[in-house]
Amino acid sequence: MFQASLASIMLPLVICSSQRHQKNNLLMSSLFFFFSFWVKMNPKLEFEITVHGFLLWASMGFLMPIGIIAIRLSNSEKNQRRLKHIFYVHAFLQNFAVLLATAGAIMSIKNFNNSFNNNHQRVGVALYAIIWLQLLLGIIRPQRGSKRRSVWFFSHWIIGTAVSFLGVLSVYSGLEAYKNILFTAQVTFILFFYLFQDKWSYIQNQGLVLDNEPRNPTSQEICGDDKKQKELKAESC
Repeated sequence: MFQASLASIMLPLVICSSQRHQKNNLLMSSLFFFFSFWVKMNPKLEFEITVHGFLLWASMGFLMPIGIIAIRLSNSEKNQRRLKHIFYVHAFLQNFAVLLATAGAIMSIKNFNNSFNNNHQRVGVALYAIIWLQLLLGIIRPQRGSKRRSVWFFSHWIIGTAVSFLGVLSVYSGLEAYKNILFTAQVTFILFFYLFQDKWSYIQNQGLVLDNEPRNPTSQEICGDDKKQKELKAESC
């Protein structure tokens, strides 16, 4: 009798607690759905994300690769005046790219949730640090012929490669650009052109024979020389 009375008292409390828990869960789910819907549809935040993505694409996905290709083209250039112009183009594009990336970083810090719980934000932090290190290396570059030039060149090259790789990775992860075939086509074209122009001078020289380069005589030349020698022997007789 006592157990039945206790059960009759506790059962409504358990049911009430369970109903309250369900209501709380329903309320939290509704709030989460509303917040997600508001974030998704908030025009201001959507615009800021678009601008942030465009700045990083223009910086890492366009200007920096063009600047790298420009300085690579100078390897086969002999004219000192054109070399200077190419260097200025490279420096301008890289500096402008750093400024755009910095503007994108400031927007991210100011307007977005920087909990650093995803790969895009972690890659972004590493990227912002490396691009400024690369800019500093470009400013303090030693003169050609200096003993430190080789170490500087290797450091500048390896950091530039890291910037290019992390930049493309950041754009891919941030904008989910792997779903966009246009960006993939752009990256593929830039990579192909980079590799192609590196070998262009070699391809051009394949049809040329340098004056000081030893070459093997052809069979026609050998036959012609033998014929001339026979004619000379006949004349001498």
